[in-house]
Amino acid sequence: MKKNLLTTLLLLVATLFPAAACTNLIVGKKASADGSVMCTYNCDGFGFSGSLFHSPAGRHAPGEQIAIHGWGPAHEGQFVKQVEYTYNVVGLMNEKQLTIVETTFDGRLELQNREGLLDYFSLMRLALQRAANAREAIKCMAELVEEYGYNSSGESITICDPNEAWIMEIIGKGKDRKGAVWVALRIPDDCICAHANLSRIRQFPQEPQNFSPKIPHKSLSSKHLQYITRPEVECVYAADVIEFAREKGYFSGKDADFSFRDAYCPIDFENVRYADARVWSFFRHHYDEAEMDKYLPYLNGDFDKCDHLPLWIKPDAPLSLRDLQEDMRDHFENTPLDMTADMTAGPWGMPIRPLPMHFRDTAGVSYFRERPIATQQSGFTMTCQMRSWLPDDVGGVTWFNCDDADMVAYVPLYCCITQVPDCFRPENNPRTEFSFESAFWMNNWVANMVYPRYSMMIEDLRKAQCELEDYYFADQDSVQKAIETMTPADRRDYLNKKSIAYAYKMMKRWDKLAKYLIVRYNDQVVRKVDKDGNFQRWGYDTPGYDIQFINAIGPSTGDRYRLKEVIERRER
Repeated sequence: MKKNLLTTLLLLVATLFPAAACTNLIVGKKASADGSVMCTYNCDGFGFSGSLFHSPAGRHAPGEQIAIHGWGPAHEGQFVKQVEYTYNVVGLMNEKQLTIVETTFDGRLELQNREGLLDYFSLMRLALQRAANAREAIKCMAELVEEYGYNSSGESITICDPNEAWIMEIIGKGKDRKGAVWVALRIPDDCICAHANLSRIRQFPQEPQNFSPKIPHKSLSSKHLQYITRPEVECVYAADVIEFAREKGYFSGKDADFSFRDAYCPIDFENVRYADARVWSFFRHHYDEAEMDKYLPYLNGDFDKCDHLPLWIKPDAPLSLRDLQEDMRDHFENTPLDMTADMTAGPWGMPIRPLPMHFRDTAGVSYFRERPIATQQSGFTMTCQMRSWLPDDVGGVTWFNCDDADMVAYVPLYCCITQVPDCFRPENNPRTEFSFESAFWMNNWVANMVYPRYSMMIEDLRKAQCELEDYYFADQDSVQKAIETMTPADRRDYLNKKSIAYAYKMMKRWDKLAKYLIVRYNDQVVRKVDKDGNFQRWGYDTPGYDIQFINAIGPSTGDRYRLKEVIERRER
């Protein structure tokens, strides 16, 4: 009996993916420019290096089990029953184009059950191996936590396939309570949605009193999960999601007024500003800015005026995949929360901030820093595209890289591949040792040169980033044409080689970029280049500081740095 098929994989996942502050953006197929369903994931958290995991497809014998190592106490000797067939999984997309990503909202921490067997990442991985579409994945995850228990805190989970996008929110029941309470909603095809470490589902459709399972309503409780395959079903939830909240004292009103977020993840200024501000900024890119700015009181903690963002919106125009990739690089630029618009951005307009998230001055006044979508602590970033009109093996593409979305080029990797490019393999991305073979460390090498002198250096990075992504996008038509007459085996071999070649091209370009940056920006000046981009032997520019930093010097330091002759001349 094969008991250890996933032991190594799930142990690595549990080791490398601590509960972290992440971001998901979601696009329905009628809200996208080409009819694809799209979603994104910045997996953020200090202390781990990003990499790409692979679980091969396989058929399994009756009685086979999987050893599970959860994020709670060690679960030695505990197993999950295997299924007859498991799908090939690369990253967080399987061979049927099913994609599952997440963000952690914590919520009521007393509801975490450390004795439950399945953490959220193990749960997602198992669903990707077992489910062919989003509806099957929701059913799979609900049944798994009921049977084996759930040990993570609150999670918002994005589940997408080539036709549909869903958001599912789940939280445990506390010590000695094995199951979980949850709700899942289908996102309208013509809408965009997002979540970023705060529960987003409030009220949801509930079954009428005269519900008959023979005629499915648009919503179902978990006791009728078998009907989730019906296309008219657009909401499904744990049968006791309201009853349990009443039992715990989290809710006492009418069922119709029940809000999952308010019961299981009460809001405060801190979690709204750090989390929902990212959702607001994404929506603001694709909707009337003045309308979205009406939610600023909410982001500023004035919950009497407004206490939530819409769960989804219909965008002003369809989004392309490249639009979505740019959304993942957001730092609130050109909004009231712009992180480059004052002296806290430092001498060169840095749009990120070091930790901690909040701090005090010597007078005891407390401050906070903004938390944008793009952030330096990302382990990896991905934008996932699922296309119903193409064969699965080329229709599903994970555009992937390690580290900060703002600082990397997205590399296309096809969902059918069985060979992970070397630079993305876990063993080539050690957490505590630099490696030229590691995408994580090569990207961090460049990023950590650019961060402190952002406005000075970012255009050189943008040039390399656009050069690569322009090439990858331009090559996709030829890839789709090339596979038209291939057998499935030949397609897989071709797409393996393509994905590996794309990753290799990225690593070579980033090596060249890193060496260019250290020469051009050596010793705080900027070496001059000729019209062809070649370094001049002599000559350099002294770029100085961004103006908002210069304007802050006088109020902060008085006359210390003022030129004496200028002072005397003014006095005369």
